[in-house]
Amino acid sequence: MKRTVFFISDGTGITAETLGHSLLAQFDGIDFEQITIPYVNNDTRALDAVSRINKAATADNAPPIVFDTIVNEDVRRILAKSNGFMIDIFSSFLKPLETALGASSSYSVGKSHSIVNNQSYDLRIDSVHFALDNDDGARTRHYDLADVILVGVSRSGKTPTCLYLALQFGVKAANYPLTDDDLDDLDLPRALKDHRSKLFGLSIEPERLAAIRTERKPNSKYASIQQCESEVRGAEAIFNRYGIPFINSTHASIEEISTMIIEAAGIKRRLA
Repeated sequence: MKRTVFFISDGTGITAETLGHSLLAQFDGIDFEQITIPYVNNDTRALDAVSRINKAATADNAPPIVFDTIVNEDVRRILAKSNGFMIDIFSSFLKPLETALGASSSYSVGKSHSIVNNQSYDLRIDSVHFALDNDDGARTRHYDLADVILVGVSRSGKTPTCLYLALQFGVKAANYPLTDDDLDDLDLPRALKDHRSKLFGLSIEPERLAAIRTERKPNSKYASIQQCESEVRGAEAIFNRYGIPFINSTHASIEEISTMIIEAAGIKRRLA
């Protein structure tokens, strides 16, 4: 089965996409064609969105699913005339929330993703720069400023996890790859020994690691299953020897890995 889904917003569309993706993920047997239309903030853009929705309805012979986070009521009324199945996220939640709080919403466009707090925005940018500057063990002299230092073999998911922690939580995350020398000696690198309380390990199933490395360097020792098995075994031995908490990243998304790290390591989120 195929259905078209629209995410429509008078801002970036990120909120509509986030909630929509979470709901659609519960329907495994349907092939969703997903279309985002951001900045639908006037009648002209609203009418254009209606035209696209109606064309999809005709092509699919079924009403498209439409997630919207439109604040302007005039624009919402135009969208409501389309042949889509409308899921108005803001009106579904804001009205009950106004009742519960005894207060009126500001109905501000794009507020959840705008720079409404310069301090939070600066913190996010600083954290991203920190993750990039302290990626892959390139620099270690600023580890005293890190909230967490991810440790693991090459291609176990350290870099994207660090960036996600920075972007979403304002966490300063560095990462350090365990090399053959470290794994042969089953010893913690000198640069990490003074920061053991900040270390968190990422492990991965050797088969998955080999598949990831094969995409980068096919037919190499680096990507061989024997090499991957040896490295993963050595990394976990180091984690166990030094009491470093670790998780297996094989079947987890970056979002899940990051949340597990935040929870297990007791790291304070700096961004709401």
